[in-house]
Amino acid sequence: MRIGELARRSGVSERSLRYYETQGLLRSERTPGGQRQYGDWAVDRVIRIQALYAAGLNSKKIAQLLPCMRDTDGGPSEIATPRLVTELTAERHRIDRLITDLIRSREVLDEAITTASALQPTAASHPDTTGPVRE
Repeated sequence: MRIGELARRSGVSERSLRYYETQGLLRSERTPGGQRQYGDWAVDRVIRIQALYAAGLNSKKIAQLLPCMRDTDGGPSEIATPRLVTELTAERHRIDRLITDLIRSREVLDEAITTASALQPTAASHPDTTGPVRE
């Protein structure tokens, strides 16, 4: 498939796909006319790259990680090093801390909403002054 179709199928811009190639995250074959061609495997790869970016990993770390992950076109590579596993474990702990912090922030916000809601007058005790006046 060409880059436009990969962009459409993966939901990622052509510009991002070109960037992924320059970072070594994605590879393409070139037609005699120089156009990029991708296999069907590329859709899953791009989606995986997007998920890793969303998790907060940078392109260098993703480039190290991708060869160690399964793609639909085959099994995992055996190039994972103990150092990479340690670094990825640290990334996982970082994400866990972020999740914990977000949950704590949500709980504080929920408490503030509950408190603020309790201070609001109810509709029965505060008549609607925007409607028509009745005499």
